[in-house]
Amino acid sequence: MRWQGRAGSGNIEDRRGRGMALPVGGGIGGIVLLLLFSALTGTNPIDVINTSEPESGSAGTSGVSDDDPRAQFVSVVLKDTEDTWTEIFQQRNADYREPVLVLFTDATQSSCGLGQAAMGPFYCPADQKVYLDLSFFQDLETRFGAPGDFAQAYVVALEVGHHIQTITGLSERVQGARQGVSERQANQLSVRQELQADCYAGVWGHYAARRGLLDPGDAEEGLRAAAAIGDDRLQRQSQGRVVPESFTHGSSEQRVEWLRRGLDNGRLEACNTFEGSTF
Repeated sequence: MRWQGRAGSGNIEDRRGRGMALPVGGGIGGIVLLLLFSALTGTNPIDVINTSEPESGSAGTSGVSDDDPRAQFVSVVLKDTEDTWTEIFQQRNADYREPVLVLFTDATQSSCGLGQAAMGPFYCPADQKVYLDLSFFQDLETRFGAPGDFAQAYVVALEVGHHIQTITGLSERVQGARQGVSERQANQLSVRQELQADCYAGVWGHYAARRGLLDPGDAEEGLRAAAAIGDDRLQRQSQGRVVPESFTHGSSEQRVEWLRRGLDNGRLEACNTFEGSTF
């Protein structure tokens, strides 16, 4: 990707090196949570205590260090997603509300609960923030066999895709539809939602290509990453068998298909994974 020298986002909240703040108010609940986290991770409780909590409601800062290329890369990708979605929303006479991306190490608090690096990158609709431990990019290359900067950019754009679903009301509708149905039906709705986020990541990639950010082979890096994190592949690696009814994100084939649709088409209308659904 041709990202060097491009503007970064002002919506980066860098919590790295700050430890993990106790929940607001501290107290017994915070201590219990801290001890539980320490027991699960094998860390010293003193090492993760940080009595100065992250600023509440912060819009982030624009100052990632010049000698921190991975953070700079994420900032540039986030800015380009902002440019893309602002343009798309303007075409629909709407304003795009930008998410904040939180960089953290090992664990951090979110409005959706405790976030840990082992969970991978995630989006919290309650605070409309994307959470990312940069060590995941190393896992993406070594554990999942999906190297490349566009593979990493796809991860960021995928989580931003969940933000699009939140601000357009899709996430809330899916959450409501998942209530009172069987586990299998709820999983199917989750798969549709995840595949749509894949497609939205592809829509961003389509616009990024038009702006000249992509090099030859970049799209293939993203498609390899999508295939690497399919439910079937992950289940086969972790438990040696595949249980399709338990899928929550989609198979490798499905994830590749919907990412490719977004990349090829560049239109939100191409990302209707809920067509034929009655939710």
